[in-house]
Amino acid sequence: MRNFQRTIVKEGKLSGVGLHSGEIANVKFIPAIINHGIKFQRVDINDSPIIDANVDYVTSVERGTTISKNNINISTIEHLLAAIVGLQIDNILIQIDSEEVPILDGSSIEFIKCLEKCKFKDQDAARNYIEISEKILYKDEKNNVEIAAYPHSNYRITCMVDYNSEILGSQHHTLNKISRFKEEISKARTFCFLHEIEELHSKNLIKGGDLDNAIVIVDKVLNKKKLDQISKMIGKKSVEVKEEGILNNTKLKYKNEPARHKLLDIVGDLALVGRPIKGHIIAARPGHKSNVEFAKILRKSIQKGNINAPKYDSLQKPVYDVNEIKKIIDHRYPFLFVDKITYLDDNEVVGIKNVTSNEPFFEGHFPGNPIMPGVLQVEALAQVGGILVMNSIDDAENHIPYLAGIEKFRFRKMVIPGDTLIMRCKLVSPIKRGIAKMKVETFVGNNLVGEGMMTATIAKKK
Repeated sequence: MRNFQRTIVKEGKLSGVGLHSGEIANVKFIPAIINHGIKFQRVDINDSPIIDANVDYVTSVERGTTISKNNINISTIEHLLAAIVGLQIDNILIQIDSEEVPILDGSSIEFIKCLEKCKFKDQDAARNYIEISEKILYKDEKNNVEIAAYPHSNYRITCMVDYNSEILGSQHHTLNKISRFKEEISKARTFCFLHEIEELHSKNLIKGGDLDNAIVIVDKVLNKKKLDQISKMIGKKSVEVKEEGILNNTKLKYKNEPARHKLLDIVGDLALVGRPIKGHIIAARPGHKSNVEFAKILRKSIQKGNINAPKYDSLQKPVYDVNEIKKIIDHRYPFLFVDKITYLDDNEVVGIKNVTSNEPFFEGHFPGNPIMPGVLQVEALAQVGGILVMNSIDDAENHIPYLAGIEKFRFRKMVIPGDTLIMRCKLVSPIKRGIAKMKVETFVGNNLVGEGMMTATIAKKK
């Protein structure tokens, strides 16, 4: 997955009809600054109001996802959001002159083609991932829906569907990496059963529905009179079903296209959490309602601060053990505060400190109520960050990292003997001229105990 935030280079445009409104909508994609996120703007309304792609603004999930603010709506946003997530775009403004996003061919592929023409550029800020650290479960027993999230180093999604239909059967698909979204998922079109068309039509929906933008599954034989009624509803001169299967014998893009489209919907709806995800999402018989409810759970967990902790397995072989750490940084007992490095890439490092009752500083720092000094937590983070910085240069043995600055640091909970301190440092911009700026966090279990910003510099050894 990408380390740094991403936007588009130039503007892009497309137009199409809304699935339910039947109205033409013109969409323009605009590059956006760091930490802007995904936002929609209704340019057909006075003052051009902006609505964040945020689950808190969801007001309807009937046959699509709608967000609203101050009685201004934007509906059927999920296929476009799925394309944006699939391309790993973090910051973009979507201008639209109608209430509903175009349905196009019922999938995400046309959005992807348009956005690819806009080209992409990395920005000087780290992506702020949601990292699933323990199982999160949602159940809707009434509708027999389950969605769960598990720890994973990538964004992995498994979707299973079963409509008790002989034609559709049970289907499933797993997207192992979000970078495979375009190839594996983006062409999967929306679908419905033939018997649902009358109900949708009676609710004043699917005004823009067409056999070119949806798969209609036929699970029972219909007479000619009924088929004529259906053809009038969807604006076709005639439709046919040679046998139970798919209306007008539309050719599927994938053998399990319905399952893949449901997975596409999950990607789009979970974009409303507001941050990219690292975790394995497993969904059984999901729909927009369940997707949105699960997105609310994820967002609430972030706000409580108990979802973003790195997963630590004491039995897992570390990237560096303490002896290897000593080869990288010059600190030694009693001033070496890193026992192992469990994760390291070009952008992020995770280190572990086992806090024991034998630490020499406990003898004098509140000996009757031992607490790890905050300044030593900062020092431990600096040592972990130093390993990240040293990983960026070829001749690390001839250089030394120094702590150059601390900003906005807060200690949220006490660290006491017996705690395992999990420390994470992330670059917030690429290292330039030997200077690295990092967001740093310390955790005990899933609890955030300290956080702030830290600047390190690299100097040659004398």
